[in-house]
Parts: sequence; C-alpha cells; structure tokens
Amino acid sequence: MTSAHRHSDELRAVARHMGRRRFLTATGAAAALAFAVNLPAAGTAAAAELDAANLAENPFTLGVASGDPLPGSVLLWTRLAPRPYEPGGGLPSARIRVGWEIAHDARFTRVAGRGQATAHPEFDHAVHVDVTGLDPDRVYHYRFRAGRWISPVGRTRTAPRAGSRISELRLAAVSCQAYHDGYFTAYRHLADEDLDAVFHLGDYLYEYAVNAVGGARNHTDRLLPAHFNRETVTLEDYRLRYALYRSDPDLAAAHAAHPFVVTWDDHETENNYAGETPENDVPPEEFLLRRAAAYRSYWENQPLRRPQRPAGPDMRLYRRLRFGRLAQFDVLDTRQYRSDQAYGDGWQTPGPESEDPARTMTGEEQERWLLDGWRASDAVWNVVPQQVAFAQRRNLPTPDFKLSMDSWDGYPASRQRVLDGAEAAGIDNLVVLTGDVHVGYAFDLKKDFDDPSSRTVGTEFVATSVSSGKDGAEKPANWDNLTRANPHMRFYNGRRGYVTVTLTTEHARADFRTVSAVTTPGAPVTTAASFVTQAGDPGLEPV
Repeated sequence: MTSAHRHSDELRAVARHMGRRRFLTATGAAAALAFAVNLPAAGTAAAAELDAANLAENPFTLGVASGDPLPGSVLLWTRLAPRPYEPGGGLPSARIRVGWEIAHDARFTRVAGRGQATAHPEFDHAVHVDVTGLDPDRVYHYRFRAGRWISPVGRTRTAPRAGSRISELRLAAVSCQAYHDGYFTAYRHLADEDLDAVFHLGDYLYEYAVNAVGGARNHTDRLLPAHFNRETVTLEDYRLRYALYRSDPDLAAAHAAHPFVVTWDDHETENNYAGETPENDVPPEEFLLRRAAAYRSYWENQPLRRPQRPAGPDMRLYRRLRFGRLAQFDVLDTRQYRSDQAYGDGWQTPGPESEDPARTMTGEEQERWLLDGWRASDAVWNVVPQQVAFAQRRNLPTPDFKLSMDSWDGYPASRQRVLDGAEAAGIDNLVVLTGDVHVGYAFDLKKDFDDPSSRTVGTEFVATSVSSGKDGAEKPANWDNLTRANPHMRFYNGRRGYVTVTLTTEHARADFRTVSAVTTPGAPVTTAASFVTQAGDPGLEPV
C-alpha cells in the first residue's frame, strides 16, 4: 500500500472519531473528512453556482500570481475573497465562474488567450489556470474578471525553448516572511527588479499567533480579528492565515511583477516537523490531519499546477524546470520525507546518530530523481532551490563545536550522496539556493568540509529572511565565531532582504540586497555584497 493510500485510510478513520478528541470539534471533524477525501463534485452533486454578476464587493483582494514558467505555458492564480479576514472569504459555498485573459501588452490590445475557470468552494474559491499555447521566452500580462470586477494586472514570462542557447537569466531567492515580525518591505523593492523568476524557498507563512496589531507591525489603522491570535491547526486556520499574508500590498506587488517558483519549509505546517513526526507531542493521526490541512491550503494559495495538488497529507512538490541550455532547476522538498532530527533537534555535537548512513533528508525516491536528473542534464548551471543550510556550519572554531540537526549537517550521509552524485554526473557548475536561517550567507561547497584545502565543488547562496527575526543586524552576535569556524563561508550578513542571481554562460553573480529595518515601513534597499563564481571553476570571488 502506498503512503498516500495509507494516509487516506487513516484520515477517513480518524476524521470519523475526531469529535471525541480535543483537537477538533465534531463539526471540525466533518470538515476534516471532507477536505481529506473530497474534490469538487460534478453533475447533480456539484455545489450550486453563484452568478458573478451578483458580487457586490471586490473579490480580488488577494491579488494575482503566476508560477512555474514553461516554454509554452505558465500557471495563473487568484483567489476570490471579498472579505479576506472572514472564514470563506465572505463568499457562500457556491461555484463562481471567473474569466481570465493574457496579452502581449499591459493594455490588453494584443490578446494572446482568454477563457473561463471555476472558483470552487472546496478549494476556498482559488483559481488555477494552466495557460498553454504561448510563445517561449516572452513577457505576458494577465488579469481575471468576475462579474463587473477586474483584478489587478499581473506580469509574467514564459521559459525559453528547450535546447535554446540563451545568454542570461536573472532570478531572485526569498524566504521566511513572518507577518508578526515586520513589514514585507523587501518585496516592494523586489517588485521593481528586472527578473525572469522568483524562487521562494520556504516559510511563506508562520503558524504562530498574530495579535490584533500585527505583532511588530504595531498597526494603528486597524485591528486584526481574534481568530488570527492563535496557532494554525485546522484547514480554516491555514486558509485565513494565507489571506492575511496575501493581503499584504508589498507581497501582492511582487507576485504581480514576476512568476514565482515555490517550495515550502516547516512553518507552512509546523516548526521543525520531520516527515510524519510533529514538533509537538500529539498522536500521529492528529498531525497527519494537520499536515493535510496545511498542504491543501498551501496548494490553494500558490501558483502550482494540478500535479502538485495534494492527496490528504501527501503532496509531490519536488519538480524540475529548464531555462534553455543555460540552467536546470531541481526544486527540492527537504521536509516531507526526511528522517527525524537526531539528538532531539537543535544545535548538538555530531555523533553516531546524526552520522547514520541510513538517515535521509530527501527520501530515497526524491534523491534518486535528483541524481537521475543530473545525469541527463546538459545545462551550463544546475541549480538546486531548497530549504535548509547545505554547507557545514560549525558554531565554534574549537573542537567542541556543535552543528544544527535541522540542516543538512544533521544528515551528512545524505549530503555526501548528493555531492557524490553531482560529481559522478559530471556536474561542473552546481549552485544551491537556500532559505530558513534568517541571514544571508555565501558558501564554497567543499568535497570534504573537514578539510579546508579540499576541492571546491559548488556554491551555495543563502537568502536572508524577508521579515523573520525583525530588523536583524549586519553582524549578528555569532558573526566572529561562525566566520572563524567555517573558512568556506565567504559572506555573512544578518539584515533582511533577498538575493538576486544572474546566470550567464561565463559566470554566476549573486547580489545580496538588504533593507535597514522591517519593524517600520519604507526602508530603502542597498547591496550588501556581490560575489561571482566562474563557469567551470567553482569558488566565490567578491565583486
């Protein structure tokens, strides 16, 4: 029996009896069963239809987005929610027809395609449109219409044709946007960058409670409803939390400006969970229900295609994108399939438990998919967007150092299999993109991290957080210890922001873009540092 089928059976069983548990009320149990096993129905069993002409309020409060660009297609997203801070977005449990339009220009005088989609109540009135028949490597503009309401206009771009020789690709990497820690100022600047795509590397939202004034944002013009002031556990909780985040104007501007390629880390579900093991001490069936709720709401609120749609607590998020012969992107999921963290998690002294060769960060199937993809790759750059720090990070420059058990340091055998697989496949230009740690790093990836003189085999760029950790500092308190303990660490900065990466046939350049504050809005953006690694000669040099 596959894990998906096993989980589905467990979810059916547990949802019938959850009314006797403290986790959900009887009503919640019925909802859990419905979302775990039901999809929008057809025919006489389908939900009633609401005429979009009867929408009295603007339903496009959560903006628009696009994602996962392919040479001839792109995924368009919106979600109808005239009152986004209310359960159900202020809409009845009814289907709504939504028109979409994509054009070569922002005024829509040269329309490239149009059609209609259905916003289903089962998916919280989210709309996913996989537009095909587009030209490769082209900028497009798109919008949605429901009744008399028209959405904001989004800008997107298709990928270059497979096998085409393109000279440059410019992307950004972002991660970790805790609403309660500050404003999403970095996204306002990101919206103004000239980019082909944005890679979101996890922690799109946080499960923690957000108080009436939005935590560190300290709103003076509004009070958030009380239902945000609790940890997300149920499907309704997660849906409402996405509405809160998606209503942020800076995040909406970035989504409207660029196609996103997304992957999750832990906080979209629960801090530091590992596979089927929760952080909190709850029965496993409870956590599977929570994971199913988190995964479903993630798909509902992101520009993801149908193959990524979850089945209960399982969701195939890892996937591959190509941009001509210049770059292959292998987007990983290092959360859903990993072994439990060794030694109880946290920063620990490495030992037999963490170094067990059987431990995995990716799961066997995903690891095999990654290595097989490299063997078949003819791209100049092989880029791995993923979640947690890949390079070794000792916390002290002394023999009593500790390592983070939640990062790849807690899974060194799994990391070594990946590096050995890259070498066996002849991957000369390996770039790892990382989030999670709320700071910016640049690393040389070493064949043997315990030997600083060993060969450099790749590069890792770690994007700092958008807001998590509040304002941060240019040199955090552990800056001296970490830079001395890790000679392969070429850069460390603790401000908020993002990293842009420009790929050419000759080199990869990273620019670490930071803002001075997020607890107050409107901070300017500056470039904290820039590095280049040459094609065929890995190793970072400052610009």
